[in-house]
Amino acid sequence: MSDRYKKSNEMLARAERVIPLGSQTFSKSRIQFPVPHAPMYLEKGRGGRVWDVDGNEYVDLICGLLPVSLGYRDPDVDKAIRGQMENGISFSLATELEIELAERLVDIIPFAEMVRFGKNGTDATSAAIRLARAFTGREHVIATGYHGWQDWYIGATTRHRGVPEAVRRLTHKLPYNDLNALKKCFASNKGQIAALIMEPVSSEEPLRGYLESVKALAHENGALLVFDEIITGFRVHIGGAQAHYGVTPDLAAFGKSMGNGMPIAAVVGRADIMSLMKDIFYSGTFGGETLSLAAAIAVIDKMKREPVIETISANGAAFAQTATQQIAAFGLTDYIQLKGLNHWKALAFKDHPKASGAAIKTRFIINMLREGVLVTGGHNACYAHTPEDVEAVGCAYGEAMAHIRKDLDAGTLDENLESPPIHPVFQVRS
Repeated sequence: MSDRYKKSNEMLARAERVIPLGSQTFSKSRIQFPVPHAPMYLEKGRGGRVWDVDGNEYVDLICGLLPVSLGYRDPDVDKAIRGQMENGISFSLATELEIELAERLVDIIPFAEMVRFGKNGTDATSAAIRLARAFTGREHVIATGYHGWQDWYIGATTRHRGVPEAVRRLTHKLPYNDLNALKKCFASNKGQIAALIMEPVSSEEPLRGYLESVKALAHENGALLVFDEIITGFRVHIGGAQAHYGVTPDLAAFGKSMGNGMPIAAVVGRADIMSLMKDIFYSGTFGGETLSLAAAIAVIDKMKREPVIETISANGAAFAQTATQQIAAFGLTDYIQLKGLNHWKALAFKDHPKASGAAIKTRFIINMLREGVLVTGGHNACYAHTPEDVEAVGCAYGEAMAHIRKDLDAGTLDENLESPPIHPVFQVRS
């Protein structure tokens, strides 16, 4: 056991006696980190940095799996939360905050006419699918990307245990940027597709005309187009990737960055579709919880008056540049690559003749952690990241690449790994 993570490892052992995997989220659990050579529990955060329970400090390139868009302990968001706490958190009736936030979303999201809230991305994407099925009278769904843990989506992945076979057959998971696959799926399920749900952009950017063609295909086949903007909303553009690319869907799901860490999501869409909320069942006790509503209002207002999105992009570009320079300096460009927009860069690790991509990724994470950078699958930049953070990440990349290069040249990367190779929970985006 590493002394650097002594308390964290002890806490993990304690947690696993009462919590499966010791965490509430797969991506934050021990199966996605090189235990025991990684922190498993954090204690505090400020700006773009966090501290683990052993007192180690890190530049945070995970940012809570992307909800932390402004940075930890943002003063404007914290002020809004504290102010609302003086009045209460969850009430017996709705509050004006629900109206205020909904009005803001309708104002900034290009096609939005009506809004309903939830607590996480799965709430919003699942509400959109239920609405689409109710509106079209159809049951089948095409999914491109990652859309949460509910049966309708997760049943189409390798993590489908516990999902009825009848449900699994209704979702067709297709690769991104592949119009031919999409055309074939519509043709083989003629008149049965209720919706095509997709992330408008992820680690792979859309080919020219792709989003426009997807929308046309969906509508030609009587299906609704649903954009999953849980990640891209309030990160790529305040109005979502739909505003960035100029292609609007029929329904969309937003979340993550909207509350700067507070649990809130929203499904938005055309009024004629959203009005079916009166008929379908989408209802939750905490949908109008006021601290998250107040936080989201503060986030949107700050994004309107300050260059938040532009700064996130600039910070992401700076991280990518320094990382790419170090990767190239050690001749590892063929095996470690950064993909996607600057707002949210994904890391891809490929097999080397002397080591697997999974082993290279694991060695990378171990060394980055030792150098004070918390990272797993990419660069999630935030508004609060500083030039000093960029410099620290560049130095950490230099150390990590040097170790990887040395081990690959000697053919000893696997034996020096110190931890089993990390593999994805499942293939999220194909």
